Amino acid sequence: MVLSFKSWFANEGGKHFVLILWLGANAWLFLRTFLTYSTGQQYYYLYKMLGLGLCISRASASVLNLNCSLVLLPMCRSLLTCLRGTHTLSSRGTRRLLDKSKTFHVACGIAICIFSVVHVSAHLVNVVNFSAFYSEDLPALNLARYLGEDPRMIILTTVPGITGVLLVVILFLMFTASSYCIRLSNYEIFWYTHNLFIVFYIILMVHMVGGALKYQTNVDTHPPGCLRPNQSSPELQGEELEPGNEERRCKEEARFNPHYPQTWMWVSGPLCLYCAERFYRYIRSSDPVTIVTVIRHPSEVIEVRMLKRDFKAHPGQYIVLNCPGVSSFENHPFTLTTCPTEEKETFGVHMRVVGDWTERFTELLLPKTGVELEILPMVQQRRYPKLYVDGPFGSSSQEVFNYEVSLCVAGGIGVTPFACVLHALLDGWKQFRLRRLYFVWVCRELQSFYWFSELLCALHHKLWQENRPDYLNLKLFVSQTEDLQSMSEEKYRPLSSRLSIGRPRWKLLFDEISNANRQKHVGVFCCGPKGISRTLHKLCNSGRYTGVTFEFNKESFS
Repeated sequence: MVLSFKSWFANEGGKHFVLILWLGANAWLFLRTFLTYSTGQQYYYLYKMLGLGLCISRASASVLNLNCSLVLLPMCRSLLTCLRGTHTLSSRGTRRLLDKSKTFHVACGIAICIFSVVHVSAHLVNVVNFSAFYSEDLPALNLARYLGEDPRMIILTTVPGITGVLLVVILFLMFTASSYCIRLSNYEIFWYTHNLFIVFYIILMVHMVGGALKYQTNVDTHPPGCLRPNQSSPELQGEELEPGNEERRCKEEARFNPHYPQTWMWVSGPLCLYCAERFYRYIRSSDPVTIVTVIRHPSEVIEVRMLKRDFKAHPGQYIVLNCPGVSSFENHPFTLTTCPTEEKETFGVHMRVVGDWTERFTELLLPKTGVELEILPMVQQRRYPKLYVDGPFGSSSQEVFNYEVSLCVAGGIGVTPFACVLHALLDGWKQFRLRRLYFVWVCRELQSFYWFSELLCALHHKLWQENRPDYLNLKLFVSQTEDLQSMSEEKYRPLSSRLSIGRPRWKLLFDEISNANRQKHVGVFCCGPKGISRTLHKLCNSGRYTGVTFEFNKESFS
């Protein structure tokens, strides 16, 4: 597929610019530290003892310090939400960069893992060299207690060695539990291991306290390589007899000091910012919400409507739920499907019952009954468990209203970010910049469309009454053809007439949008399977559409 530079730059330019800056900062920091330890006079004797292992270990440590500080910033959700809502980020492209915060967090995490391997490997070489090149002339420089000491004993009897082993174990657990298969099969493992970052940073702060590596403090009075009064080197003994060597003679013995720990200077700022944000979020979410209604929908979906004092949110945002009755430490994000308004203070979410947490949460919300529900929702009132809400937090779906033309593509339960958008349009579309919305919803089962069938029909009738039937271009697709029924009810006729069997023909859809919206920027929003997302992303960057720019936005929780 041919790429369009204009479309590619609109979708990928900002992301790649930040990537180049980040890679450049890592490369510059690595090279500068490497040269400092390989050519610096204060490290002459240490470099002579340890060789390249010293330079590589310190250079990788500098990169680790940088990324250990940066990895926390994308997780400051409240800060990112605040930045998204301020006028300082007036550029839509700048706001779209905030949607890549999770990607940047993952990139920093991968860099930490890679350079941790480099750092540990270099230090293993250093420990062997400390043992093999024990210096009788410079005893303050040694980490080993005697020549030929077992390197394993050096590791297990020093503060940097013990803390280093603990850091490697914690990082290994966090990295392996972050894999897609583990997050998909058992999210709880990912959640608990990822919270080990608190222990990781505490140990990281004391990792350098032991002072394993030392630098020379009296370079002026003891130039590196100068001749000591009782020179033990045979080569330099011969040089003592030559004229002029008196100027190279040492005025005093070399003195060494351990390095002042610098890690805290890198991570203390972001760590304090993150802790302050978490404390703010803890205070904000400390009062439980009032669960007003729970509705069981077809295809294993439940809707929870809640009420919370002074809760304000915008369409497209999401919240994080915590139910102590299920787990006191687990928090799960869900997109708001209804936001509080002046007329109605309640807000709600739709959740698919998949996984241990949603299953246990559903059991607490709705007792098991003998009634089988096929199509229409069933409302049940009872005493509900205690539930805490953190948020709201910003997401890419907030940008739907900032385009004149937007295309929203949902796959299954991925419709939830756009349900809140449709609710906002139902309350009034004239206040927004948006003038045309293409809405495509793909589901496996026909029953899934009943989740928001009432909303879609109400919006359709409202737009027809206001003589704006072209404002919403609705397309529904059902991919599963077995035991296919029809939405035969009269009130669902606007949906049944727009229902197709099979999968969307994306190229034809983009051609239609391109021909109808020349010289415009079209916002493309996707929340669904990776296959749909990849296809839309490629089409947005393709060069087959002239006169229109498709800007791709993908929904993802951080």
